[in-house]
Amino acid sequence: MRKQSLQFLSNLMAVPSPSGFEQPAQQVVREYVADFADEVRTDVHGNVIAAKNPDGFPRVMLAGHCDQIGFMVQYINDNGFINFASIGGVDVAVVPGTRVLIHTKDGPLVGVIGRKPIHLLTPEERTKPKLELKKMWIDIGAKDKKAAEKIVQPGDPITFELGLHHLQGDLVTGAGFDDKVGVFVVMETLRLLADKKIECALFSVATVQEELGLRGAKTSAFGIDPQVGIAVDVTFASDHPEADKTLAGEIKLGSGPVIARGPNINPPLHELIVAAAEAEKIPWQPEPAPRGTGTDANAMQITRAGVAAALVSIPDRYMHTPVEIVSLKDLENAARLLAATIASIKPDTDFIPR
Repeated sequence: MRKQSLQFLSNLMAVPSPSGFEQPAQQVVREYVADFADEVRTDVHGNVIAAKNPDGFPRVMLAGHCDQIGFMVQYINDNGFINFASIGGVDVAVVPGTRVLIHTKDGPLVGVIGRKPIHLLTPEERTKPKLELKKMWIDIGAKDKKAAEKIVQPGDPITFELGLHHLQGDLVTGAGFDDKVGVFVVMETLRLLADKKIECALFSVATVQEELGLRGAKTSAFGIDPQVGIAVDVTFASDHPEADKTLAGEIKLGSGPVIARGPNINPPLHELIVAAAEAEKIPWQPEPAPRGTGTDANAMQITRAGVAAALVSIPDRYMHTPVEIVSLKDLENAARLLAATIASIKPDTDFIPR
């Protein structure tokens, strides 16, 4: 991967962006695209919209949500331990024993999530464990409530430890690839097209609050009023032990971006994306999507009078955990695929299903 592009991804992964608190990630986005976007703006909801050829037609919106799952400080007890709630769909099973960062007004504060030790569990608790966040706490080492309240406040957002770590080959791991990789791809697509003439208008959007109900995509799509909308998100890789391919399909890291097909997807746009992949010899993987997807493609499709929507996804192992894994090659190929697709869109391209 290009050195500057990898640095952009690393910078995104190094900053917190739980839903509703995406500002640090959005600042990284604005700084990166400033050199090659025709215009960059941030709306009142916090979505960052970077445009190329904004007066072109049709208007094409690419959406990658910058928010990640996280937690929030709820209460500090008399002994200085912190009770917390989830922001978004956290997998409770991976929470105990993790290190977290509480993002206070004075900067990040390290804490650890504790629960009752296994040695002290009752026989019933051992045989029928029920993990609940309300039975866990964050320990920052404070001696009491007063000491903790000097540095932590209710409402402070919390994330798993941040950062990008390299594994073997081109695989990388970290917390928050869902969906900082989508932000990376939509902005890299804009960069790849920066010196090329396109006839459509391109709006690459780092949306907010997807994990809370596709909220940023709804507002930004209403404002942009696109004719075409493509979401870039992560999807479940099934190339690991215990993966059920009857549910997740056969999706492998490093085998290319995943192109969804189903009622959330506009048929002519799907054909256009596949044709671009074949023409550019970009490897890709199919994904059946028999209902509305839980992605920004869903919000865009039903905006105003309707939008020709599509979904391109990045294979992701261990989604919504502190150790998600993706392939850098898949990210590069996804950006190439979208750039080729957008370059092929003309003012008379017909997206009416027939």
